[in-house]
Amino acid sequence: MMENSIPYVSLAVGAAVTAAMAPKVKARIELSRAKHRSLAGHSKMSRRISKLIPRYEFDIDDFFCSDGAPPAIATQRQDGFFQLGALFQDRFAKSRALTAEAASRISDLQFTQSYRVPFQYSRLVKEQLGAGSFMQSSSGVTITDLDGNQFYDLTGSYGVNIFGYDFYKECIAAAERRAQALGPVLGLYHPVVADNVKRLTELSGMDEVSFHMSGTEAVMQAVRLARYHTGRSHLVRFAGAYHGWWGDVQPGVGNPIAPHETYTLAEMSERTLHILRTRRDIACVLVNPLQALHPNGNAPGDSALVDSSRKGRYDRAAYTAWLKQLREVCTTSGIVLLFDEVFLGFRLAPGGAQEYFGVKADMVTYGKSLGGGLPIGVVCGRKELMRRFRDDRPADICFARGTFNSHPYVMTAMDEFLSRLDSPNFRAIYDGLDDTWNGRAAQLNAELSKRDLPVRVSNMQSIWLVEYTAPSRYNWMLQFYLRAEGLALSWVGTGRFIFSLNYTDADFAEVTKRFVAAAGKMKQDGWWWNDGKLTNKAIKRQILKEMLGAVVRR
Repeated sequence: MMENSIPYVSLAVGAAVTAAMAPKVKARIELSRAKHRSLAGHSKMSRRISKLIPRYEFDIDDFFCSDGAPPAIATQRQDGFFQLGALFQDRFAKSRALTAEAASRISDLQFTQSYRVPFQYSRLVKEQLGAGSFMQSSSGVTITDLDGNQFYDLTGSYGVNIFGYDFYKECIAAAERRAQALGPVLGLYHPVVADNVKRLTELSGMDEVSFHMSGTEAVMQAVRLARYHTGRSHLVRFAGAYHGWWGDVQPGVGNPIAPHETYTLAEMSERTLHILRTRRDIACVLVNPLQALHPNGNAPGDSALVDSSRKGRYDRAAYTAWLKQLREVCTTSGIVLLFDEVFLGFRLAPGGAQEYFGVKADMVTYGKSLGGGLPIGVVCGRKELMRRFRDDRPADICFARGTFNSHPYVMTAMDEFLSRLDSPNFRAIYDGLDDTWNGRAAQLNAELSKRDLPVRVSNMQSIWLVEYTAPSRYNWMLQFYLRAEGLALSWVGTGRFIFSLNYTDADFAEVTKRFVAAAGKMKQDGWWWNDGKLTNKAIKRQILKEMLGAVVRR
C-alpha cells in the first residue's frame, strides 16, 4: 500500500512546487517582456555579443567599395579622401602633432581616436584624418585651434555650455576674485553656499541639497539614498539612457562586471508601468530627459553609424504624457522618481526638465553647467529622502562625502551662475526657445532638401541629431567634411550637436551655409552612391558576412 502511495506523494509534491514557482516564473516573464527589444534593452545579451565581434579592417582595395560601389565611384571616393587628408595635415598641423604626441600617454585620447568611426575603417581614418584635440581660445560661439583656425562650436562642451563661453569666463573670473580671501579651504563652507542652497531649493522645488564632485557621483548618492529610505534593492533605468559610468547604471557593454540590482526596461511602455506596479523590490526609477530625443536608443555616435537607420523621435506631448504616467505609478508604488538632469539641467527652462515637462520628481541631480564652468554635482530632494542617518538607530547611516565637495571656487562660480539665471532680463533668453530652435532646424532641412542632399536634422530644442535619408555605409565621413568647413564637433561626430543659446540668427546662417557646403562636397566625392539595391538591411547582412568571414579566417 505504501509503495502504491509513493507516486501520488511525488505528484503532490511536484504540484506544490509548481504552484509555488508559478508566480515567480510569471513575474520573470513579465520582467523580460518589459525590456526593449533592442540590444540596448538586453544588457547581458549585448555584453555577450560584444565579446564575439571580431576585429577586422579594410585594406586600401576594399575601404572605398565596401558597399559594392563600382571602380569609378571607389576611385572618386579615394581621391576625395586623400585630398581631405592633405587638407587636414596642412591646415591642422600643430594641433595634430601635439595630439599625436599626447595620445601616447593619455588613455582618453587613445579611446576617442579609435572610436570616431566604425572600427573597420578606423586605422586609415586615424592616419589621414586624425583630428586635433587641442584648442587655444574661445570667443562668442567660436573656438580657435593651435593653428589659428576658427570653428563654430557645435560641441557645447558636452552640455556644459548653455549660455556661451564668454558667460562662463565671466562667472569663473568673478568667482576667483570672491573666493580668493578664503582660498581652497576644504571641509568648511564659504558663506555663499547658503545662498546657493536657497536658490537651488527654489529652482528644483525640493527641500534639501547635497553637493558632490561630479554628475556621476551625484547620481550615485541619489540612488544610494533611495535604497536606504525605501529598504529596496533595485533601480530601474531605461534602455539606452546614460547616467554616468558607474557600475549599476551601465550594465551592458563597457562594464566588466554585470550588476545584479539593476532592471533595464523599455521607456514609454505600458509593460514597464506594469512592472513598477507589481514588483516590491524597486527603490527608484532613473529618468534622463535627454532620451526624449531618441527613446530607448543609445547615445548616438558615428562609431556605430554602420547604415542610415539612426532617427530622432522627439515628441514633447507624448513624452510629457509618459512622464506623468510614470509619476503616478511611482507615487502609488512607493518608488522614488529620480530626474537625472546632469546633462539637460537649466537648458530647456530655468527650472529644468521638471518645469519644461510639468512633472515633479522626488529627487533631481544636476551638474555641468550649474558650476558656472567648473566641475560640480548636486542632489536636490525631498527632506525625508535626503536624510543620511536615523535618530533611533545611530549606527544605521547612509554615508557620502568627498574631499572637494563645496569647494569655495566652485561655490562662488555657482553663485555667479545662479545670480544671472535669477535675473528677469536673463530669463528672457528662454522665451520662445522651442520656436527659435525648431525654426532653425527646419531652415537647415529646407536647404538640404533643396539641394537633394540625403541629410536631415532632428532636434530637442538646441540639442540636435543628424539623420541620413538614403542607405549608406559612409555617413560617418560627414564629420570630417564638417570640420574642413570650420564646424567643431565632439568625438561622437555627427551623433549629437549641442548649440549654446547665444547663437544669433547671423551665426546660425553661417553654420547652415557651412553644413550645406560640407554635405555637398561629400556627395560630390561619391560617398552617397546608391544603385537602388543598397538598403539598410542589405548593409547589415553584408557586415554580418564580413564578421563571419573574419571568424573563419582566424
